[in-house]
Amino acid sequence: MKYQTRRRFLYAAMGAAAGSAIEGQCVADLKTPPSMIVSNHSNGDSKPDGNLKKAMWSAAKPVWFDQAAFSDARYREFKTKVASCWSAQFLYLAFWCPYETLTVYQGEGTEAERDRLWERDVVEAFIGPDPQTPSHYYEFEIAPNNQWLDTEIDLTRKPINDAGWNSGFEHAIRFDGEKRVWTAEMRIPVRSMGIEAIHEGMEWKINFYRCDGPGDDLTRRMMSWGRLPVRVPGGTYHQPGSFGTLHFGSRS
Repeated sequence: MKYQTRRRFLYAAMGAAAGSAIEGQCVADLKTPPSMIVSNHSNGDSKPDGNLKKAMWSAAKPVWFDQAAFSDARYREFKTKVASCWSAQFLYLAFWCPYETLTVYQGEGTEAERDRLWERDVVEAFIGPDPQTPSHYYEFEIAPNNQWLDTEIDLTRKPINDAGWNSGFEHAIRFDGEKRVWTAEMRIPVRSMGIEAIHEGMEWKINFYRCDGPGDDLTRRMMSWGRLPVRVPGGTYHQPGSFGTLHFGSRS
């Protein structure tokens, strides 16, 4: 079952502060401005193909992150770019990921969901459509070989994930070998997250993460867009207090 042995979980050694993070009660550092990403409206829907040079992404309003998740380090050479677009029925996300080497599961297919995907190179989005219930959100992951994982999270539940949940999201990747950048594109059906349709002006909660490089979570590059309230090496991304805002822009 997913998450039973996930390294990024906080264990008893982290004490009461970590417990608050897992229960979704942590608040972000008040000295840090809240993060926001604006999702542009798309007049049409398209299947992901990993081509981030097309018009919808050229007009998008991206954000970048290079902040280490669990320390004050920055990985400037690996600064990751993220953008979002929306239609009534789909949330689109795009990632641009500079890399040095790639660490993936070798010789496996992409048809079935890959558990423990986070133990290799991956980009992740944690999405909370209802800001009033911060402990309930959805997780989406893509690796450079297009392996994938999605799960529903409820931090008040044990286990915290619904292993049987399947969003039906679509995804694709591409490589620019000359620039050493891999790109990923997601299309997420919002009904899978209990939303009938997206409307302009809606605001959800969201955070983006990236795991990069060989080794375990103590030696790899672990990055987070929203600053994590509890920043313990080898800790957890599951801290809703770190989530920024996903704002759905005006119809074009």
